[in-house]
Amino acid sequence: MEEEKRVEVRREERTDSGMVGATFIKYAAYLIIFFGVLWFLISYVFPMF
Repeated sequence: MEEEKRVEVRREERTDSGMVGATFIKYAAYLIIFFGVLWFLISYVFPMF
């Protein structure tokens, strides 16, 4: 009278290209802002010293 239950667990690996693209754009924006601030410091702030 013992019932055997089998549960199939299926893991799907998501390779969502939309998420990859959004992440790339986000970090590219971070880099552009970082280099913009760096350029501003080198061009305007450092020559004052």
